[in-house]
This record gives sequence, structure tokens and C-alpha cells, in this order.
Amino acid sequence: MISLDPRPAVIGTRLSKIKRIIAVTGWKGGIGKSVTASTLALLLAKRGLKTGLLDLDLAGASDHIVLGTNGLFPKEMMGLEPPMVYGVKFMSVAFFSSNKAVPLRGANVSDAIIEMLAITQWGELDFLVIDMPPGINDAALDVIRLIPQTEVLAVTTSSVLAHSVLERSLDLYNDLKVPVLGVIENMSGREGGRPKNCAGRLRYDAGLEAALGDPDKILMTKFAQDLRKIAVAILKMR
Repeated sequence: MISLDPRPAVIGTRLSKIKRIIAVTGWKGGIGKSVTASTLALLLAKRGLKTGLLDLDLAGASDHIVLGTNGLFPKEMMGLEPPMVYGVKFMSVAFFSSNKAVPLRGANVSDAIIEMLAITQWGELDFLVIDMPPGINDAALDVIRLIPQTEVLAVTTSSVLAHSVLERSLDLYNDLKVPVLGVIENMSGREGGRPKNCAGRLRYDAGLEAALGDPDKILMTKFAQDLRKIAVAILKMR
């Protein structure tokens, strides 16, 4: 059957001026994936790199809380132009959902993702960071299908259960031939037992919670310092 939907063809044009696309993913909730994605985008922008952040966690969008985006909204200009937050172009379903969960399933999830990718005007970027929803589901598979140049950066915790889910998910990404940059272990609290493909560990930072909503404070946390070292190593930030 021939698809009459023009949007997938538009997506390539929208993303054509982006050098690298990093999907920050994790396979369990509550592991710090959104904070990691948002802080990574802030770190990249702080180093003078043109950076965008796309929150694709449709049911649990959180990046707007991390960044403190109250009062901001995309501009309409031949599509939607993301607002700038501390040097980061930011797009999220939260702009349109009145801070409520978006109860989508099946084809509606794919439709929402295609719409966001097709209407967002990113322009020229060095990096686009995508905050993925937990798991390998419709959203993750759509990103892989629609953005074949995507590179995956995985987040986990030191939990034995989280490591087990991680290893199974990494095997699936390998089967799909999706490049995995590495795994970040967040809230690291034990010695040994490093996860497969571990790129580094983020120490538990008791001060991180109080910094959320203020990018300046986030960048001063131990969490951000640890993430910067990992990012320099795996993304070859200048």
C-alpha cells in the first residue's frame, strides 16, 4: 500500500542540517533519563555547540521542569520554531498539553511523533538530544525508522534488575544495528558490577533536586560535572 502521508518525507528535510542526533534512552522509569538528557544539552550549549533538545516522552514529559521553561512557547514560522532555553532550542509536547499526561496508544503515538518531527524547524545544529520514553516501544522504533542516523546513549542505575533489563535491550539495539555510544550508570552506589558498554558513572548528588528548574544551578552540580567528563569522552566535544 502506498502511503499518502507527506510528513515522513518532510522529516529528512527538517533534520538535514543537524550534524549528530543523540537519543538518550533507558528501559525503566525513574532512572534519571530526563535529567541526563536535559543536562547533556545544557553542557553542549555551554561549550558553544548549537544544540537542540526534543522531549519525546509523550506520557511523562519532564524536560520543561528540569529547564524551567515557564512562559515560553514555540513560534509559528513555516512550522514551529523551538524557543531558546539557556542556549538550547527546546521542543516538547508539554507546550501543548497544559502540563497533563498525553494518553496515546498504538498508531496515535506514531502519529504524534511524526507530527513533532515534521513541524519542528531546528535549523543548523551540532547536536540534537532526544529524550526518549522508557523502553523499546512504538516511540523508540519510530525514531529508529524515521531518523536512521540516530545514536543511542543509554542510562541505567546500579540495580541488578535495571542491569538485567539493560542487557536485553542492548542486545535488541545491536540486532537492529543501531549504534550505541555507551551506557551511563546514574546514582551509582556500589563497587564493581559495571553494566555492559559502561561509559561512566554519575555519583548520587543530593543537591541535584534543589537545582532543577535553574540551568545555572544544574551546571554547578556534581551530577553535571560527572556527566561533562563522560560526554567529553564519548561525544568528542571540543
